[in-house]
Amino acid sequence: MRNNIVHVGAHELQYEIREIVAVGNSLKGMGLDICWENIGDPVLKGEKIPSWIKGVIKDAVDIDSSFAYSPTKGLDETRAFLAEICNKRKKVQITEEDIIFFNGIGDAISKVYNYLRREARVIGPSPAYSTHSSTEAAHAGEDHIMYKLDPENNWLPDIDDLRSKIQNDKSISGILMINPNNPASTVYSRDVMVEIVRIAEEFDLFIICDEIYLEITYNGKTSTPLSDVINGVCGISMRGISKELPWPGARCGWIEVYNRDKDPMFNTYIETILNAKMLEVCSTTLPQTVIPTLLSDPRYKEYHAKRNRQYEAKSKFAYDALIGVDGIIVNQTDGAFYMTVAFKDGVLSDKQKLEIGNDKIRDYIEAIVVDVALDKRFVYYLLGTTGICVVPLTGFSCDRFGFRVTLLETDMEKFEWIFKTIAEKAEAYLNS
Repeated sequence: MRNNIVHVGAHELQYEIREIVAVGNSLKGMGLDICWENIGDPVLKGEKIPSWIKGVIKDAVDIDSSFAYSPTKGLDETRAFLAEICNKRKKVQITEEDIIFFNGIGDAISKVYNYLRREARVIGPSPAYSTHSSTEAAHAGEDHIMYKLDPENNWLPDIDDLRSKIQNDKSISGILMINPNNPASTVYSRDVMVEIVRIAEEFDLFIICDEIYLEITYNGKTSTPLSDVINGVCGISMRGISKELPWPGARCGWIEVYNRDKDPMFNTYIETILNAKMLEVCSTTLPQTVIPTLLSDPRYKEYHAKRNRQYEAKSKFAYDALIGVDGIIVNQTDGAFYMTVAFKDGVLSDKQKLEIGNDKIRDYIEAIVVDVALDKRFVYYLLGTTGICVVPLTGFSCDRFGFRVTLLETDMEKFEWIFKTIAEKAEAYLNS
């Protein structure tokens, strides 16, 4: 090319959750049955959408306005409904003007980071959710800045590490929280949330809180929304329906903006995001149309309670299946629908392997495990021997080795097989 047309942050755009699909598909072509545990799609894993939810959507299809443009920020009545839900908590008051709809949280993440000044950085948790870490890093053209989540403390944030990095890096302008967390599925306590807000207030930072899993909690835990603890700090909550309903294919998410009136620079930043959204005209109308009807239906709470009980039972089974494996760190999940397992320091090597009976598959796996991260090596061997496709922890911008698996399989016999098999293969691998 006459000029260099490659974005300065192009090398930062990585998404291991889907990249491993290419390996799985190659093995599928060799006759291996693949069990996809890499991505959080409840529908793909067999969850059935209740008929009453489908009925509400079908009714909306009969309304011509469901096919029209919505206002740039989103449907007025839907935004007013969501603002009222927030305001009922009486912690922070917002209006519909503080809510902006996007085509999924991924779209919101792209706008929130890409319209920051390049020198302004947002520090996020490690392990990270790849869409956040990659987009923030690409925006800056530098590696993502991260604070540690501690597997020895149920993957809760290391507050000392967060504070130290903010003190030592003046470019940090915002803090990212993901609560309940993906990939770790930890539910942050109110005290943790309050402490992070205090740090933001002390250093004059804003907060982004990805709350897409806010209502998916169990084992006696409930999430504290950012709106409950934000006080006078500028903040953005990211919400959506892709996991709660679940309707990931709707691509319908929104942000709630807190305290934009407290800081003129933050207000200008939010206006920039809105102006960028105006260039796209609007977000998808139909999913926005049905949100008030679905979320206010008494059957919705019953449906959600049932789902959470199912995830609770699965989380307990998964924990019991894995806790006996020497060499790994396992925490019982309390929110979202994942489990992240860490290998203890020093237990992995590049000599470990699992026996693969199929010569073609063995040759393929042994060719791709050369010079890869040690946890990815395990993940590839697990995939080649069992067809179970999990995601290596190093794929989540993490310097610890491990893997993430979902709790989504609806066939309980298969679900139990997945976790018993992972436990069996992890033990065999570590002892090889």
